[in-house]
Amino acid sequence: MTLASRNAVVTGSTSGIGLAIARALAKEGANVTINGFGKAEDIEKERAAIETEFGVKARYSPADMTKPDQIAGMIAEADKAFGSVDILVNNAGIQFVAPVEEFPVEKWDQIIAINMSAAFHAMRAAVPGMKARGWGRIISTASAHSKVASPFKSAYVTAKHGIAGLTKTVALETATHGVTVNCISPGYVWTPLVEAQIPDTMKARGLTREQVINDVLLEAQPTKQFVTPEEVAAFVVFLCSDAAKQITGANLSIDGGWTAE
Repeated sequence: MTLASRNAVVTGSTSGIGLAIARALAKEGANVTINGFGKAEDIEKERAAIETEFGVKARYSPADMTKPDQIAGMIAEADKAFGSVDILVNNAGIQFVAPVEEFPVEKWDQIIAINMSAAFHAMRAAVPGMKARGWGRIISTASAHSKVASPFKSAYVTAKHGIAGLTKTVALETATHGVTVNCISPGYVWTPLVEAQIPDTMKARGLTREQVINDVLLEAQPTKQFVTPEEVAAFVVFLCSDAAKQITGANLSIDGGWTAE
């Protein structure tokens, strides 16, 4: 197990991409702290499954990613429970779509807080321990929208561009301490959240399920295939490996060719 004795915190990991990342890190031997919202029984089921399947320790933190003190507390509690936070994956994120002149101010503030500022607060709390130990991996889930824009997503695109800049800055600050800082930029990933949007889009646009998938969701991805959560998770595991120790400050696409066009 390549990450045995390492301890990870993955935000936004009670489902979807984040859960896949937490499970992949656990499979490689890392103890994990998962975080996010959901039904208590569902979260406990996933937490217990990680321990049972992979023989590691798994914790759950209910920290609210809009609350800086709770984010810092999550890192401190993980450090106390496991002895270190070696891997930080900033994955928590939300979306809202509206023209800029109609964009609710509270939605802007919420998206910036969860999708961008939360990563800063978590890094700020985790970096001192990583520097002191001489090893660390910080990976943030950005998006193809960290490189290109789409209309009606002003807050999301702004936050993801911010993640790319934050990644570069912290990578430079930690480059001589054995700490790497990168972000990955997926295109459309097949998750329950994406699947749940299809019926509404079918109704709103008068399209079939296949038309929504191919002509709306996958229009921008040249491969015409969704990225899977497991593919994103495997990418994260690689970035945590010794083979990736010279990759830092990078914004790495996993988008089916979206940003190549």
